[in-house]
Amino acid sequence: MLFAIHALDRTGALPTRLANYDAHKAFLSDTSRFGVKIVMSGPLVSDDGQTMIGSLFLIEAPGRAEVEAFNRADPFAAADIWDKVTITGFLRRQG
Repeated sequence: MLFAIHALDRTGALPTRLANYDAHKAFLSDTSRFGVKIVMSGPLVSDDGQTMIGSLFLIEAPGRAEVEAFNRADPFAAADIWDKVTITGFLRRQG
């Protein structure tokens, strides 16, 4: 099943996001221990097209519990960067 993770940063979190970016990227390089696969991911940006304001993931996983465990273990979660995280099932229609 596919799941979308939509995570919006706390106000003023950009310096903390940048300080934890390498740890976040390393974490994403191997998701096998969680039983999930990243289909696509990347930062959400403000209307200027550059300033990072959150994260978006499309995850393939057996169920919500695996996605929640994966998300909780992300260094960005540990650094308390995200203000609001929504995990929603997703049905692919195109692409």
